[in-house]
Amino acid sequence: MFNDRREPMNGAESLVRSLLASDVEVCFTNPGTSEMHFVAALDHVPGMRSVLALFEGVATGAADGYWRMARKPASTLLHLGPGLANGLANLHNAKKAGSGVVNIVGEHAASHVALDAPLTSDIEGIARPVSHWVRSSSSAVDVGFDAARAVRAARTAPGQVATLILPGDTAWSMGGAVAEALAPHAQPRLDTGLVDQAAQALDGPDSLLLLGGSAMSAQTLELAGQIAAKTGCTLMSEWASARAERGAGRVAMAKVPYPIDLALETLAPYRRIVLVGARAPIGFFAYPGKPARLTHPEAEILELAGAASDLTATLDALVQATGAGGSVAHLAKADLPDLPPLGPLTPDSLAPLIARAIPENAIVVDESITSGRGLGAATTGAAPHSWLNNCGGSIGYGLPVSIGAAIARPDRKVLALISDGSAMYTLQALWTLAREGLDVTVVIFANRSYNILRGELSNVGVQNPGPRAIDMLSLDRPTLGWVDMARGMGVEASRVEDTAAFALALEAGLSTPGPVLIEAVM
Repeated sequence: MFNDRREPMNGAESLVRSLLASDVEVCFTNPGTSEMHFVAALDHVPGMRSVLALFEGVATGAADGYWRMARKPASTLLHLGPGLANGLANLHNAKKAGSGVVNIVGEHAASHVALDAPLTSDIEGIARPVSHWVRSSSSAVDVGFDAARAVRAARTAPGQVATLILPGDTAWSMGGAVAEALAPHAQPRLDTGLVDQAAQALDGPDSLLLLGGSAMSAQTLELAGQIAAKTGCTLMSEWASARAERGAGRVAMAKVPYPIDLALETLAPYRRIVLVGARAPIGFFAYPGKPARLTHPEAEILELAGAASDLTATLDALVQATGAGGSVAHLAKADLPDLPPLGPLTPDSLAPLIARAIPENAIVVDESITSGRGLGAATTGAAPHSWLNNCGGSIGYGLPVSIGAAIARPDRKVLALISDGSAMYTLQALWTLAREGLDVTVVIFANRSYNILRGELSNVGVQNPGPRAIDMLSLDRPTLGWVDMARGMGVEASRVEDTAAFALALEAGLSTPGPVLIEAVM
C-alpha cells in the first residue's frame, strides 16, 4: 500500500505525493495559514499544477468542470470551515452533476482546536451535506493513505465529492508515507431481468427512454438511437445533463423542459418510461395547485440503471434485448439556422448567431438561464460540441466550470454563455481566466434582471407584482459595467447592443486565443 521512501517527509508532502500517485494532477487553491505546509509541498514536489482562485466557490466549481472534461478528479485546497463554506454552492452543483472532487480542507492543530480560536468550526458538519465521503486525518502517518482513499471515493461512479480534513499538526509532523493508488469500487451489476422488462416497455410512441448521466456520451446516444429506431419509442434527456455530446452527426433529442406547465404538457403522452442514468422527472420547485411529479399519473416508470451503473453496457444489453442491433440511429444533420434580421439583441436573435459560431469540438458551458431557452433547438445541427449544464440549480457555476473545462482540455475552445445575475456570484473567476491564459470566450447576457424569478413570481401565484417586488429582481441602479469589470481583472472585453455587432464580436472572440468577454446588452 505504501511506497517505501527512505527520506523523511512531513504529512503535507506525503499528501501531495499520494495525490499524484493516484493521478490527481491539478489543485484549485485558496489557502490560508493552516494550509501553508501543503503550499510549501506544492512548491517543491513536481507534477502538481496549482491554480489560484480568489474565492472558494471558484475553486470548487473549477474542480467540477475539470472532472466533466478530464473524467478524473482534481483537488481543491480550502481554508478551514469558513473557506469550505464559501465553496459549498458549487460543491452542491458538483454532487448533483456526479462529478468527482477531492477537497483538502485545513484544520487547526489538535491542541489549538481545544482553545476555540476564532476560526474554529465543525468542518465535518459543514462538509457532510455536500460530500459522499468525509475524513479527518489523525496523524502524519495516516495522511497518505487517507489521500488514496479520498481519490478512490471521488472516482466511485458516477463521481463523488470526497472531503479530507488536514489538521495543521498532521501536515507539519514528520512520518508521512506515500500511498499507492487504490482500485476503484466496482459498479453495480446489470439486472438482466430488468433489461427484458425495459425491452417490453419500449414499444411505440407512447413509450419514453429517458437518459441522464454518462448516457449522454456520443457512443451511448447512438445505442439509444438504435433502440428508438427499432421500437418507435421517444428519446429524451433530463432537464440538465452534466455533459451532453451534441451537434451534427450525433443523436439529437429534446430534454425535459424547465417550466413546469411545459414539462407537464411534454411528458403527458407517455405511459411507459424507462430510466437509464436519469431520475423520474419532478418539478424544480413546489407550486400551488400543480403536481410535483411531472409524468402522467398512469405512467409506469422502470428504473433500468442508475447513474452509478455502467450505462454503456446497459444500453448495449437493451439493444440486444430489443433486436435493435441492425437499426440505424437517426443522426442530426449539419443544419445551421438562418441569420436573424438586423436589430436589437433578444433570446430569439442571439440563438441562431451562437449556433452558427460554435467551433467544431467546442465545449459550451451553459448558464444562460432565460436568455438561452432557444439555444437547444438552434444548435441541434451546429458543429459537434460538448454541452455542460448546471445540474444542481445553485447559480454561479458557469464561469468556474469554464476554468476547469479549459484546464482539462486546453486543445478545445470553451464558449461560456452566462447570465449577468449568475456571473456576479463568481465574478472572481475572470481573474483566474486571465492569470492562467485560458482559451475561454465568455458571453454575458445582460438583460439587467433576475429574469427567471419574474417568471417564478407568476408560477407561485403572484399575478400582479408591485414595484418593490420588481425592484428586487432588477439589476440596475446602478447598471453593471461588464467591460470595466472584465478589463480590471485582465480580460479583454467589448459591449454590443445589436445582432451585427454581436456576430462580429463573437467571431473575433472565438478566433482569439485566451480569455475574451462580450457583454450582450438585451
